[in-house]
Amino acid sequence: MRRVLLDARATMASPNRNARSAVVWGRLLGIAFVVCFGTGVYSHLLQDPLPWMRFPTRPTQLYQFTQGLHITAGIAIIPLLLAKLNVVMPALAQVPPVRGVLHLLERLSIAVLVSASIVQVGTGLLNTYQWYPWPFPFRQVHYAMSYLIIGSLVVHIASKLPVIVRYWRARDAYDAEGRFVADPTVGSELLPDGREARPAVGGRPAAEQTAGAYPRGLTGRLLRWVDGAAAPAAPAAPAAPVGAAETRPGGQVRGLGTANTSAEPSLGDGAGGAEAGRASRPEHDDALPGPRQRIARRGFVAGVTAATVGVVALTAGQSNRLLEPLNVFGARQRYIGPDDLPVNRTARAAGVLATATAADWTLTVVGPDVTRTFSRAELVALGTATADLPISCVEGWSQVASWRGVRMRDLLASVQADPASALRITSLEKSGGYRVTEMGPEYASDPTTLLALEVNGKTLDLDHGFPARVIAPGRPGVLQTKWIGKIEVIR
Repeated sequence: MRRVLLDARATMASPNRNARSAVVWGRLLGIAFVVCFGTGVYSHLLQDPLPWMRFPTRPTQLYQFTQGLHITAGIAIIPLLLAKLNVVMPALAQVPPVRGVLHLLERLSIAVLVSASIVQVGTGLLNTYQWYPWPFPFRQVHYAMSYLIIGSLVVHIASKLPVIVRYWRARDAYDAEGRFVADPTVGSELLPDGREARPAVGGRPAAEQTAGAYPRGLTGRLLRWVDGAAAPAAPAAPAAPVGAAETRPGGQVRGLGTANTSAEPSLGDGAGGAEAGRASRPEHDDALPGPRQRIARRGFVAGVTAATVGVVALTAGQSNRLLEPLNVFGARQRYIGPDDLPVNRTARAAGVLATATAADWTLTVVGPDVTRTFSRAELVALGTATADLPISCVEGWSQVASWRGVRMRDLLASVQADPASALRITSLEKSGGYRVTEMGPEYASDPTTLLALEVNGKTLDLDHGFPARVIAPGRPGVLQTKWIGKIEVIR
């Protein structure tokens, strides 16, 4: 088993698999994780605020930006994480796998970080398509795992801080010819060439073991070229028996008892000759030349960059107007759906087909001392206003629309309530996590917060909340309650 692990580690040698590459891709991954964490916590607190919290209502597209950034950075993590795992793969195959208690804790933190990251980005990607093939609640688990990832990331950075500091700058990581400079004092598990640290196994030199790990023929040559491995040495000629005659250039014969006066080391020179031969070789004789190492690294960087830019550009159009024509893989297409808006939850799925279209529908508004009911016509009679606000969903898609309806503060004034009141809003839905939502006073008093009756110049479509829905600046789409039946002032 040890032999298998050693040979596997040797064949994973590559100019891209070194401490500098690990620092570069780790740095990008760390930025992406921090961006996702910050924007994710903001989204969570908007949905489950602490009692004392107040949130900005300007700019009106703030949540559209933060959640679009959250989803975009999360998608970018996928190719970056694959690149990082590719770079550090030789360290995962190290022998022995654990060298002590501290090393065990470090390896456990890496295992938690990698496994949690894979689960987090995988489930997050499926959430954008509203597909949940698991038994646990997505939002709560997604939120909890974000702290697990950040915690293990902090532990990982702390354990690798000497390596990070040493190889933070490219000029400190490569020599003038572009070859990686190994510094064994910082404790990196990624040597410049995985073969150099391998001990002899079974009496065979490490170089011979490495050469034997490659297949024969063109495939083996190609793999050696990619990995920068030395070609297998030709078998040495057998030593001449003692007393055998040797023909010298020019016809001279050196026979038994003849002294070897040549300055060249012979096969019989033993250890001294071998040491001389090793001393005469350059330090990087079994590695790719500097220019080819540089080309290999740049090719890898270009490939990962193209993959990252590609997945971002082909999905960010669901929240970014400039990239809208490139939105190939986004879960929602802008301007497609009823009222030219995408839909997440339909009226049929919410079970409001009958109640929302009932002729006797009324909205109940409960103030501190006054309670009133309004028909749709009576709501219009209160006076309407128009606001251009985005629908911004937690799944990442968003779109600005023109809404028309009654200002929330005017509706509160009709029941003698303070415009800066906290509200509880109840939908006609019979069930669902967002059937009842709360709205802070900063939103209720904002002049652009509407009880919307129309969108884009047309009466609300049933799937978009007919007969009335909430629209407020800077709020997640799940809190822009549809099919409203009651609004209550929270005392």
